[in-house]
Amino acid sequence: MDLISVIIPARNAEAYLHDAIESVLGQNWPNLEVLVVDNGSSDGTLAVARSFGPPVVCLTSERPGQPPTTNHGVRHAQGDWLAFVDADDLWAPGKLQRQFRAFEEEPGLDAVFCHVVNFTGRPPNSETEIGPGLPAPVPGTVLIRREAFLRVGYFDENYVLGSIMDWYMRAQDAGLRIRMLPAVLLYRRIHEDNLGKRQKNQQGDYVAIVKAALDRRRTLARTSTQLGNDNIDLPEDFGQGL
Repeated sequence: MDLISVIIPARNAEAYLHDAIESVLGQNWPNLEVLVVDNGSSDGTLAVARSFGPPVVCLTSERPGQPPTTNHGVRHAQGDWLAFVDADDLWAPGKLQRQFRAFEEEPGLDAVFCHVVNFTGRPPNSETEIGPGLPAPVPGTVLIRREAFLRVGYFDENYVLGSIMDWYMRAQDAGLRIRMLPAVLLYRRIHEDNLGKRQKNQQGDYVAIVKAALDRRRTLARTSTQLGNDNIDLPEDFGQGL
């Protein structure tokens, strides 16, 4: 089986990291590399990661923030495939297998995303508990070819909240072939320390990102002597709960 590198950015995630790693190792995918990238934790995050041993590898990122931490993991990844999960979130059983099947069905695909459902407290453990999900083009839902990720480029480290939206729009502009599976394959934990709650003052990132995307597409349109497309093609619920 192909090697899949799974990148888990983590900061003070001792309370949740064990479950996140377990959800990755439980994928029944025998060729995994799990890169836990610690970003200045002051709790037992690294001890939790080290308790697993191979295939879990512990790295540290010196630059603060989730985009630099995630990029650090990508630079150290050895696999031809990349996947991501936040240290407080969980993958549903069979996530990687279902996404890899989509690549087998459509070999020209570059990336496969899926739906997400939010939860508090105990994670859902049956179809009846999951409920309706949302289409979520965010790192935790994607399986992507490494070369396709690098074709788009790394997450922009100038953004705190908006690097995900910025990367997805750049992926569209780069012409990546993307498929969104309707299945809920990511469980996102809602708690008081979610990044979106801690960094509410960075909401202006979104305005700057949309403007940059529009400017980029207008420039491309001028250079190709064609009419530009100023529509930002994002799912209706993009970013809900982030």
